[in-house]
Amino acid sequence: MNDISNNIKKVMFVFLICFIALISYMTYFQMFVGPKIVKRSENRRLWVERNKVLRGTITDRNGTALTKSTMVDQEKQKREYTGGPIFAHVLGYIDPQYSLTGLEKLYDEDLMADDSKSDINFFAKDKEKKEDKVGHSVRTTLDYNLQKQAFELLGDNRGAVVAINPKTGEVLAMVSKPSFDPNDLKGVMTQINSADKNADILKHSPLLNRATKGLYPPGSIFKTITAISAIENIDNIMNRRMNDTGKLVFNAKESLSNYGGEVLNNIGFKEAYTHSSNVYFGQLGLDLENDKLKATAEKFFFNKDTPADGIIIENSQFPTLKKYEQGNIAQSAIGQSSVLASPMEMALVASTIANDGTMMKPHLVKEVLNSKGEGIKEIAPESNGNIISQQTAKIMKDLMRSVVASGTGGAADLSGLNVCGKTGTADNNDPSGKPHSWFICFAPYDNPKVAVAVIVENGGTGGGKAANIAAKIVKSAVNIK
Repeated sequence: MNDISNNIKKVMFVFLICFIALISYMTYFQMFVGPKIVKRSENRRLWVERNKVLRGTITDRNGTALTKSTMVDQEKQKREYTGGPIFAHVLGYIDPQYSLTGLEKLYDEDLMADDSKSDINFFAKDKEKKEDKVGHSVRTTLDYNLQKQAFELLGDNRGAVVAINPKTGEVLAMVSKPSFDPNDLKGVMTQINSADKNADILKHSPLLNRATKGLYPPGSIFKTITAISAIENIDNIMNRRMNDTGKLVFNAKESLSNYGGEVLNNIGFKEAYTHSSNVYFGQLGLDLENDKLKATAEKFFFNKDTPADGIIIENSQFPTLKKYEQGNIAQSAIGQSSVLASPMEMALVASTIANDGTMMKPHLVKEVLNSKGEGIKEIAPESNGNIISQQTAKIMKDLMRSVVASGTGGAADLSGLNVCGKTGTADNNDPSGKPHSWFICFAPYDNPKVAVAVIVENGGTGGGKAANIAAKIVKSAVNIK
């Protein structure tokens, strides 16, 4: 009898454990898994819910509407993008067939939420009519005129422009070219996915946001990070001099030359940065070795996720190299080898120096407002950390000012603004043989209001196309409130 009783107890205990496990899983699913499934873009029920509320408007920082929504019928609404291709990559798109991208995706919950609710709850019995409901609007940090200017300045070139307020992290402009018209998404997708796979379209990748996801060899603008690493790790670096013969030889087969074979002779640290000596900075890379330079790059979020709001930034890359890879180590110090960076990443490098060593979290939204125009959520400036010391930042400001005042960045020298910058001419694998043209900068020197990164694919030297575009962007951006 006792054996039967014990067996019953064991069975009951097993059932109890299974019951507890089932309840625990149901609770976990309801609280954590369920909401994620509900909010997935491919959830058709969510698309029905979206159409019950007129989608909120996305505006620039001054209230200029960048989107417009109209009800076609009770089950469908039309989304228009007033800026067309100018804002395509930053705003993204929303379409039942092609899903959501960009800001439309990242702020979807806000744009589809009306004043009667703060979140979507499919389990609530809500019988209230939604035809007259209007979603919350999103006021971005973008400046319409600056965005348009950057778009036009890139012309027919492939490339990107990023402009940031270094004190707040506000993204003032973010342009990628070539672009596409989100108002004709079906036509764009049909062209891209055509049977003949148009080689020109695929090469140009109009859907790729080059500003945040385009990874390029940074070339000589990376010498900014190498210079910072040298300041932090090499004693008396400011007084180190070197005879630049135009070539740094590693062995019988490998060497590193200055651009165009330039010979700079006896130069110091400041002169090497100002005139962009590959020889001097290649030697700095060898002296620092891979571990120290990599550690400095990773302070700036190379090889890591960069904290941001309203933006997803592709990880920039800095390699791990063996000590015997002398050529690659030297090349990495001048932004070549397997170093890759996005325009947003390099804009943040310039922004950090401008802001006395503190990197502000880049963000694309200032606030969310209800249908009455009342603010209900504000995105306050937030720091990503003190990346370098104020003293190091001060040295770099002086070096970058020297580049524009008397070095390779003269095309960006604007009267009264004391622009600080760095040129970059990045070799790449393009069959045309033309290097990418890079320029990063900030201004004014005494009270920086904007930091800019420009890349023009196959644009030649950094002191040419990229510097000219950056100068015009800076001139306009310093007056933005």
